[in-house]
Amino acid sequence: MVVPDVADGRVQLSAGPVRIGALASRGGRTVANVADACARGELDACVAVCVVTRADAGAAEQCRARGIAVEVVAPEPAATFDDRIDAALRAHGVELVCLCGYLRRFRVDAWRGRTLNIHPALLPDFGGTGMWGEHVHRAVLAAGRRESGCTVHWVDEDYDHGAAVLQRRCPVEPGDTPEVLAARVFREECLAYPEAIRRVLGAFRKP
Repeated sequence: MVVPDVADGRVQLSAGPVRIGALASRGGRTVANVADACARGELDACVAVCVVTRADAGAAEQCRARGIAVEVVAPEPAATFDDRIDAALRAHGVELVCLCGYLRRFRVDAWRGRTLNIHPALLPDFGGTGMWGEHVHRAVLAAGRRESGCTVHWVDEDYDHGAAVLQRRCPVEPGDTPEVLAARVFREECLAYPEAIRRVLGAFRKP
């Protein structure tokens, strides 16, 4: 696996558990999955902070219940939004950024080569602007696909565009609704994101 920016030494990790910064927009089940994998000792990492744009976001509640710091960064004023996101991550010593159902464009400049996203489809299909949540699963069903799944990928300037770290696949069954397919794909997501993070951390620390 090629890890951006490792060869030239720009990615530097601490000796202890890697500090993950999660960004979330919705209910928080993805960040909860990553945090629980850390708590079980499956990853040499911890979720140091979850950044949300609304104090009442479900992700904030999920993280507070797990003792994880939450930073609320309001979208306005828009001119300083990206700078304030960066500042919140840096304030918590974040080393790896994980987008966890984050629906805004993330300015990757300062975090290139250490930002991951998970998408509920087999990219490059069914990705890009407007392709999130149930919209993805409706599109998969409308296209008559027999297989779906999820993709963990590096984040770049475009939605759902960076190089894939891994994919997990599942069948599309006759009679599936978007909700049923979403639940099946999410079971794969629960395995894929921790495994992708584990691979990335292993590559970062390879001598």
